[in-house]
Amino acid sequence: MDVTPNLRCLSENRAGLSLRERKKLRTRIAIRRATYRLIASEGYEATTVEQIAEAAEVSPSTVFRYFPVKEDIVLTDEYDPVMADILRQRPAGEPILESLRFVIVESLRGMLRDQPEELYARTRLMVEVPSIRARMSETMSTTSQLLAQILAERTGRDPAELELRLFVSTVIGTLREVTIYWGERGFEDDLFSLIDRAMVVLGDLDLRD
Repeated sequence: MDVTPNLRCLSENRAGLSLRERKKLRTRIAIRRATYRLIASEGYEATTVEQIAEAAEVSPSTVFRYFPVKEDIVLTDEYDPVMADILRQRPAGEPILESLRFVIVESLRGMLRDQPEELYARTRLMVEVPSIRARMSETMSTTSQLLAQILAERTGRDPAELELRLFVSTVIGTLREVTIYWGERGFEDDLFSLIDRAMVVLGDLDLRD
């Protein structure tokens, strides 16, 4: 599958930022990269916010301003706006499950191309660190709300509709379980084949427009 739409969305999201926003983005990325380097050498629990701040050449208060808790440094990336843009571009009559599958696959392909080390490291930490796994459930809820809002705009549904919220959160929760399964098995499986298997399971649940 061509990854060009994904990469173009990421590039356009960054290109549209103001100078202040680009500076904030660079700081956020620097903090995240410093964190992964420290975790690789010291381990997650032994890595402190003070160490992260020093390695990223910012203050601890700056770290907390960008990331309220340490788990967020590991879990936060720039792909929610990309996913939103890709979803907005899907054909109006496309089944919702197929649209979400396309968004997930395109975003993951972009991550594997642009940030493979971070994706693997994040997934390992999801498997190994309970607090990261728990926090991921919270961050995925935010992603679900964003995608449900876009689907509501496309289909004329109420974004607060129970069925829509349940369906989108089920798909995103399934992605979480697929990712953890992939990491638990040492990344031996093809991630996209696992996603296809999961989508088959969800097929009978597809929410019709």
